[in-house]
Amino acid sequence: MSTGTTPHVVIVGGGIAGLAAAFFLKDQPVRVTVLDGAPHLGGKLSASDVAGVAMDEGAEALLARRPEGIELLTAVGLDTDLVPAGVTASAIYTRGAMRSLPRRQFMGVPADPDELAATGVVSPDGVARARHETDRPGGTGPASGDVSVTEYVGSRLGPEVVDRLVDPLLGGVYAGRSEDLSFAATLAPLAAAARTHPTLTAAVTSLLPPPPAPAPVSVSVPAAAAAVSAAAAAVSAAASTPSTPGASKPAPVFVTLTSGLGAVPEAVAKASGADVRVNAMVRGLRRAGSGWRLTIGSAADPEYLDAAAVILAVPAAPAARLLTEAVPAAATQLAQIPYASMAIVTLAFRADDFPAQQRSGYLVPAVDGRAVKAVTFSTVKWPHLAAQAPVHVVRCSLGRSGDVAVLQRDDKELAALAAVELAEATGLTAAPVASRVTRWGGALPQYNVGHLDRVARIRAAVAGQPGLAVAGAAYDGVGIPACIATAKSAVAQILASLTTRPR
Repeated sequence: MSTGTTPHVVIVGGGIAGLAAAFFLKDQPVRVTVLDGAPHLGGKLSASDVAGVAMDEGAEALLARRPEGIELLTAVGLDTDLVPAGVTASAIYTRGAMRSLPRRQFMGVPADPDELAATGVVSPDGVARARHETDRPGGTGPASGDVSVTEYVGSRLGPEVVDRLVDPLLGGVYAGRSEDLSFAATLAPLAAAARTHPTLTAAVTSLLPPPPAPAPVSVSVPAAAAAVSAAAAAVSAAASTPSTPGASKPAPVFVTLTSGLGAVPEAVAKASGADVRVNAMVRGLRRAGSGWRLTIGSAADPEYLDAAAVILAVPAAPAARLLTEAVPAAATQLAQIPYASMAIVTLAFRADDFPAQQRSGYLVPAVDGRAVKAVTFSTVKWPHLAAQAPVHVVRCSLGRSGDVAVLQRDDKELAALAAVELAEATGLTAAPVASRVTRWGGALPQYNVGHLDRVARIRAAVAGQPGLAVAGAAYDGVGIPACIATAKSAVAQILASLTTRPR
């Protein structure tokens, strides 16, 4: 069902996954329309001014060690605006003090109990429990089915390692809780390594580069990049190591744009050449001949659009509603993916009022009972921001899965709460000169136990419908590169379908 002889592909969702899919179709013999129900494109990629500094409201860092993000930005002409993080070392604020992360760890799972003891993140009893890993059952992956991070890691290294190291790192990425999150889905490299190593610490060691050779006494060796920008940093920072004098400069772990990642949606949309429509809420999807018919707008004044193929690049809940009639098996599974809400409080302080910082930020374990779960010192992490105005800008992340009470406060109260907790952790005495509260309701999909099997069932059901594909953060990862990868796969799927479609 398309106009003329050119197949019409409709992409539902104008976030990074939907826009990337449109871009990947630009050189194909198809006509592309992108529909988004919001008044602006970009989903969780947007930016606005705070005290004279252009600050991202959602994602503010791009993982550079996955190629998909850098490749897309290069293709749309934004690569000249890329800048690396100036500082990437982070800390854990727990047990009343700011404490360094273990240098050798993977998402908080330590490789060396001695190093863990030196950080003070975990109590002496917790360290002693971690040392007795070899007394625990199994050094392989889950014997049958998926298990939670808490069940797997906690049974080997003890609950304190999970509560004070692993959970805050995962909480920063997913806003989830380790007792719910899938070990196999959220710590996939470690789950794979654990199947072939006798202990979990040995599995972690296998994922990290070897320790560097000792440096001369007179030379200071820089500390390893260890984790986080509102926490996603940990996945790659855990694998980074110190550099030695004379060694080549390591590739950056994280990058951003001088104009902010909020500039990405418009650039990708423009480069795609697609017909992009906002305020176009898709409310229905059904089979129509060999293609699809979409219903757009209100029930009182509906608009119908026909397509040869459709890519659903929206969160799981709206995708489930659209597929209820056409692909009920996929809709049932999509409806079982929960989402967590969060808020980002951005605070600006006079530069002279803020204590000097050598870290990019810190994380706070849920067991410490604080509202702020992660803090990024933005003008330290991204030095180019400091040149825009004489202020120091801090991003505070609040909100965990199942914890909705803190987000029910109004903006003024939420900003005041973040400022108080920031002051307690850093010793700050000055009040902020500006603030911004950005709320992301139902923003982060929860990769809970069984997620991988659930996604496999969704894709199998969708694959049975010619000219239909799904993409986005609900499937293979919540970061920008992972979302772009799902878009590329979805495009390949629908192009293969169109080549075999009867005319």
